[in-house]
Amino acid sequence: MSAPAQKVRLVSIDALRGFDMLMIAGTGQVIHQLQGKTGLAWVDAVAGQFTHPAWFGFTFYDCIFPLFLFLAGVSIPFSLAKAVAQGTPKGELYRKAFVRLLILAALGFLDKNAPIPFFDPHQMRLGSVLGRIGLAGFVSVVLYLNLNSTKRLCVAGGILLAYYAALFLVPVPGFGAGNLSFEGNLVGWFDRSFLPGRLLQVTYDELGLLTQFPAMCLTMFGVFAGELLQSSTSTPAAKLRQLLLAGAVCLALGLLWSLHFPIAKRMWTSSFILVTTGISFTLLAVFYGIIDLLNFKRWAFPLVVVGMNSLTIYMVYHFVNFGHTSKLLFSGLYQPLDPKWHGVLESTGGLLLVWLFLYALYRRQIFFKA
Repeated sequence: MSAPAQKVRLVSIDALRGFDMLMIAGTGQVIHQLQGKTGLAWVDAVAGQFTHPAWFGFTFYDCIFPLFLFLAGVSIPFSLAKAVAQGTPKGELYRKAFVRLLILAALGFLDKNAPIPFFDPHQMRLGSVLGRIGLAGFVSVVLYLNLNSTKRLCVAGGILLAYYAALFLVPVPGFGAGNLSFEGNLVGWFDRSFLPGRLLQVTYDELGLLTQFPAMCLTMFGVFAGELLQSSTSTPAAKLRQLLLAGAVCLALGLLWSLHFPIAKRMWTSSFILVTTGISFTLLAVFYGIIDLLNFKRWAFPLVVVGMNSLTIYMVYHFVNFGHTSKLLFSGLYQPLDPKWHGVLESTGGLLLVWLFLYALYRRQIFFKA
């Protein structure tokens, strides 16, 4: 009988998750607000990367949610290692993953609908970030427990190819097949026809039904990255090379595919999935190489504090106005400055309060997870 697998927690995964959540919880807003204020072209260029394109195109900010989906997959081999080694029945692991799906879906519904319009259900929005993470995680757990890595990669590739084929071959009433415009694409028509409640863009919802399929591929690819990091037969240097190679291959395939199937976050095109997967592999490699391979960990502590409580800050940030609190506490300090900087400094103060809140939880070892 083999010994139970030892659970290893890589600091790089928590740090990268913290980096991702900080972008959501205020850092992205601070950087974007710098646009046009410094007179420096490079600052404006960076600030311009922190907004989403209206339809086709790509900015760094488009990578934030896909990175979180990817990291959800990276964690799966680590979280299931001990249970699998001890022979825990698959049914029990399915049940836990499904309960997590229900919890995240419920929290996601609350996040997108508070205050909930109980007496006007048509105004309720069913698509949510957390619900998408829960569904992708559940499907990835089922596949992880039943298929090897090669077969799972084939499943992900098949989904991306099927999604590509559907958008180009299935005709949309009034628009025909292969229409990728906002009004005429298959994804929007499907949501208008079959997704109850309110759609984010009125006639379209980027977190709707069909986009669930390509999105879950990010988590499947993340599982593969987690297996690379968990491998006991590869050296740390070899793991780093494998992550970088996977990132380069995905990025190259995505850019090549985009020549016919444009990169579009709001439609979660297959090219978008591969490009963001490539970036996610690369970022994970960079964080792993610096933090866990070279053992430079102290600088990452502020990120780890956030990464250990990512679900907490995602929900709290929706219900607590840190910007308003920042204005009450700090506006007396920056009031004499040029008014164009007030918004930047208010957002920076809010970001500081977010981190201090999470640090207080970290010090008390309070971690909320689904």
